[in-house]
Amino acid sequence: MDAYTSQNQPPLLSFARDDIEQRLLFNGGRFTQVNTLLSFVLGTTLAAAFLLSLFPLRGFAFAEMFFIHGSIPYTIVFFTAWALAILLLKYCKLRLQRQCLLHHVVPEDVDFVLNPANVDVVFNHIYRVVDDPRRFLLFNRIFVALGNLRNLGRVSDVDEILRTQADVDEAAIDNSYTLIASFIWAIPVLGFIGTVLGLSQAIGKFGAVLQQPGAGSGGSGLDSIKDQLYEVTGGLSMAFVTTLQALVAALAIQLLLTFIKKAELEFLDQCSRYCTENIVNRLRLLPFEREN
Repeated sequence: MDAYTSQNQPPLLSFARDDIEQRLLFNGGRFTQVNTLLSFVLGTTLAAAFLLSLFPLRGFAFAEMFFIHGSIPYTIVFFTAWALAILLLKYCKLRLQRQCLLHHVVPEDVDFVLNPANVDVVFNHIYRVVDDPRRFLLFNRIFVALGNLRNLGRVSDVDEILRTQADVDEAAIDNSYTLIASFIWAIPVLGFIGTVLGLSQAIGKFGAVLQQPGAGSGGSGLDSIKDQLYEVTGGLSMAFVTTLQALVAALAIQLLLTFIKKAELEFLDQCSRYCTENIVNRLRLLPFEREN
């Protein structure tokens, strides 16, 4: 156990105890990043549960559209479920990260001045709040900046380090959406592939109908064409249904992604304000730094 950790009182927030991925026995991703294997397992489970729930309803049009058009709808459902699993995990992890904002790790005494000599006071407070500061975005940012202050003793560098770390955190959050962005690109492409396959199927069957003997003359030929055009409409149905499924799925994922990412960016802004109010504003330049 770390020297700063209280032996008698457990921390208020524990990554090992409170992180949803850790609770599901997977290695928790850093900050709001998601464990890819866990998201894959959850996505597969959600997709299977959705399709199984529709199976008894195959007589209804909504359910039929997922079962009679080949493998494209299954793939769309799987990618959609995987993306939703990632967003759900990110939302739960973000809720845990935001709880750090409720705790003050710098003494609230107005006379307290943060300097290299009393950095350990803040570290002690951090370890009373969390078990592993490196797993919490806000406290990791503070830990990096104050670690530099304790080692180098330059108060003037703290604000710059906090700003640099804020940029690093924002880039990390942007990168955590890479997989979902690929799904938002891939799902409409799958819909268009279904459209091409459906149209190809419809055109092929229509050409076969026209090539039948007597297809172009007499009432019997027209009746034959009419009967077999029902098969042609099956291909057209696949063309439009798969596109509809893909566009609706991509739209839903994009809206949820926008909501979650907006919340994460707001959290980053709140972390920056927290650091300014509780760290930067409590610093005082040392005499040799004023002279420089």
